[in-house]
This record gives sequence, structure tokens and C-alpha cells, in this order.
Amino acid sequence: MTVSKRAAKATEESLHRIFTIPEAPDSTLGRIEQEMSQNLTGFLGDHIAAKEMALSEIEKDFACSQIPEQPTFVSDHMHHLLDKLVAQSVHTSSPSFIGHMTSALPYFILPLSKLMVGLNQNLVKIETSKAFTPLERQVLGMMHRLVYRNDEPFYQEWMHSANHSLGAFCSGGTVANLTALWVARNNLLKPEGDFKGVAREGLFNALKHYQYNGLAILVSSRGHYSLKKSADVLGIGQDSVIAIPTDENNKVDCQKLREKCQELTDKNIRVLSIIGVAGTTETGNIDPLTEMAEIAQQFHCHFHVDAAWGGATLLSDKHRSLLAGVELADSVTIDAHKQMYVPMGAGLVVFKNPASVAAIEHHAEYILRKGSKDLGSHTLEGSRPGMAMLVYASLHVISRPGYELLINRSIEKAHYFADLIEQHPDFELITRPELCILTYRYNPAVVQYLLAHSDKAGQDKINSLLDKLTKYVQKRQRENGKSFVSRTRIEVQKYQGRKTLVFRVVLANPLTSNEILVDVLAEQAELAQESRNFLPKLLTLANENE
Repeated sequence: MTVSKRAAKATEESLHRIFTIPEAPDSTLGRIEQEMSQNLTGFLGDHIAAKEMALSEIEKDFACSQIPEQPTFVSDHMHHLLDKLVAQSVHTSSPSFIGHMTSALPYFILPLSKLMVGLNQNLVKIETSKAFTPLERQVLGMMHRLVYRNDEPFYQEWMHSANHSLGAFCSGGTVANLTALWVARNNLLKPEGDFKGVAREGLFNALKHYQYNGLAILVSSRGHYSLKKSADVLGIGQDSVIAIPTDENNKVDCQKLREKCQELTDKNIRVLSIIGVAGTTETGNIDPLTEMAEIAQQFHCHFHVDAAWGGATLLSDKHRSLLAGVELADSVTIDAHKQMYVPMGAGLVVFKNPASVAAIEHHAEYILRKGSKDLGSHTLEGSRPGMAMLVYASLHVISRPGYELLINRSIEKAHYFADLIEQHPDFELITRPELCILTYRYNPAVVQYLLAHSDKAGQDKINSLLDKLTKYVQKRQRENGKSFVSRTRIEVQKYQGRKTLVFRVVLANPLTSNEILVDVLAEQAELAQESRNFLPKLLTLANENE
């Protein structure tokens, strides 16, 4: 065995240990803590109810608005939580939970989280985070280097500079995207002459000063809904987020993007930002970032890449090229709580130019004084926990080759599942995976034949029934509790762009096996057969048209 193969095998064995669940010991509260630190799987397996309760039933357990007048013993309260809260919590770490972007956590995360909570550092200022502040700056430097690949002298110069920032930690991609657009807006509508800038005088005066008829943000129709929230908060308006059509591969149509930029320019509406998506939420596809960067440069606008989902792919040397052009972005969003396997609440945005954040710099006399290295001077959020510590630890414990193995396996697993779907006569693959997300639906072979030989009106009738069948199967599968896939509605090119209801799976959990995927399809096929309303109608239609 070569040195490289030995190293790869050692990495694989190490990853197996940190995601594998040992047998749970027999104890009380200590058992709870130990089981939870072993990835929650065994713990939840013991306590989650066999049958899912309706939300209305769960709400009854949390219906009292009175604050208790008497204290409760911790042990008693823990049992209350086990019975009322844990028993009906979503088992997100389960290998058969493949419906959303939430996965298993490595076992070492819980004790580290306890340490983080116990220290209770507030990352807004150095006075409450003396060591955590430089650690967070280092993690931002590591993530910045992952995207932009500058050499070490660059980071030695800028990483700990008091007047600059390589990025910002946030609670998630929504705040990260908002921060990027906030920086873009303030840099575009900056102080000039007697005008004090948009941050001081507001958007109305800024547009009047610069003589623009409005601002626009351009993103593909697959763009995340957080962008409209950002436009709302920044005063630009939700209608100013313009969706550009996508091609048959769910990637933005760059010709239409260029045309829209020109159309807006001709109307004296300034394009504030073009946003590329690296890992769309519904289908996991990546926009042509290099071409988008060229268009952004042509129209002198901020180029932001929302890589909340796909950004972790940069850790894989094998698949990094999928995000070619991301290094041309002015800012990039990455969620560490997705494919970097840390808990919820760890998003971040990095900026190509460390000086660009000066446009949002803010100060206060009692904290965030000028010249200090307080992180809060360049962040939207004030008080924040030290989530960067968990990212820092994961980058060291798992390491880049470990993350590469996880990323590569997720993509391989998605392709395996896609092949499985295509080989099954009664399932239809809707979107083939580029990363580790794909969509499909149950569609019996005879119905597929009928669809292929029907006119648009006939297709619409059949697809309407298939939509109802997809919804029925997805709800029943969730209620059964053996496995979980999500559902969404997307435009399907071969059905003239009709919005079609489909199953959506996310295959990032390293504990999800090929056997589980086989079982998921088998369960869906079985549930479809139980439908008394939709499947019989579809089969009747197919028989009538033979």
C-alpha cells in the first residue's frame, strides 16, 4: 500500500469513528449526555415516539402562557423534556432522513458546544471575547483562502487588521446574503461631495443624488427566498429582485441575464448586484459563475455568490472545479452548518476586498471604538456566540482531506440514487444531481408512456394527478416515520416548463447507506399502491389510451 493510500485509509477510518454510534451505556442524566455526544442517533432512537403526533396535539403540551411560580428539579424537568419535546423532535441525524439540508453531527461537537456555551463569550467585542476574536478572524481567513486562494502574506497583512475584515460570521445564509448586499449598497451609494452616503441619508436621497431611477438585484429563478427579504430590509424592495429564467439544467440563462442588465441600464435603473447560485436549494445546481462575473464586470456591479449549500465543495480537490469562477466574486456566502457538519447557526460571508466592509463600519463609545479589533464593527448582528470555535475544531479534527472524502461520497451517493431511480420502471428522475441533491417522482411506466404521447392538455391532466399522488406518498412516508424525503414544486422543461410537484432528497449524511436508498424507493412504491384516489385514476387513463 502506498503512502497516499495509507493516508486515505486512515482518514476514512477516522471519519467512520467520528460519525459511528457506539453502544449507549446504562445510566440516567449521564447517559443522556453521553448518548447525545454520540451523535444523538441512539438517543433519539430510544425516545422518539413510534407514531408521529399531529402538530395540533403537540401544541397542547406547550399551550400554557404562565411563567411557573415554583422551581422544578433539573432531573424532573429533563424527564418533562424527554416526554414532551424530545419524543416529538425531528430525527434529523437519522440516516434515512434525506429530505433537508440538516445532517448528522460528529460526536465531538456536543462536548465542544458545552465548552462554548459555558464560556459564554460575546463576539461583538474583544472585552467579552479576548481569545475568540482572533480565532474567528483566523477561521474567516481560512474560509477566505478556500475561496480566493491568496498566498499567506495576504492573510498575514489583513487577517487581524483592525480597520479591515475578510468577512463576517452570521447565524446563517440569510444574514450572510443580507450583509453582502448591505456592503454592496453602501459602496455603490457612497458619500460624494455634500452627499453623506446612503447609510446616513437613506435610499431616497441616495437615488436622487446619483440620479438613478431605482436599483435592481438579478438572480436566477432558482435564487433563495432570503434575497427578497434582504431587498426588503435594505429598502430596495422585493420587486427589485428580478428572477432570470434558467436553462434545462436549472442554471441561469446568461444571455437573458445580459439582456436584462442592458434593459435596466437603458431605463436608468442601476444593477446593484448580480447573484450567482452555487448549489440551488431545490436542485443543487451551480450557475456559470465565470460568465456571470464577466457580465457583472461589464455593467460595473457587485458580483455575489450564494454558496450557502455548495461552498463546502471547495474542500474537495476532485470537485472544486464545479465552482469555477467563485474566486471572481466580490463576496461569497457559505453555511458551515450544512456540509461542514457543525450545528445550526454557523453561516458566514467572505469579501474579496478586505476594505469593502468599511462601507458598513459602525462604532459606539462604550464598545466598537475606532481602531479596536472588535468584530461587531463590521457585522449586522451584535451579540453573537463563538460558533467559529466549532468550525475551527471541525477543520482540524476532520481536516480538508476528511471533508473531501465526505463531499465526494455524498456526490457519488447521489449519482447512485439517480441511477437507481432511472433503472426503476415506475420512477421518473426529474433533475440529475450535480452536487448531492436530486428530484424525482413516482410515475408508473404505463403513465410515463401515456405522458410521452399526449398533447399539452393531456399532459396537464396527467401531471395534475401525479402531483396529488406525490403529495400523498410524501405525507404518508413522513407519518410512517421510517424515512423522510421532502417535496417541492419546480418547472420541468419537458413538460413545457410546468410547475410540477416532485420528491427532493439531500444526500449529505455520511451514515446514509445504499441499502437505505433502496428501501426508500421500495416504501414509496408501496405507499403509492395504497392510494385509492390518484393511482387508480392514472392507471384508468393509461388503459383507456392503449
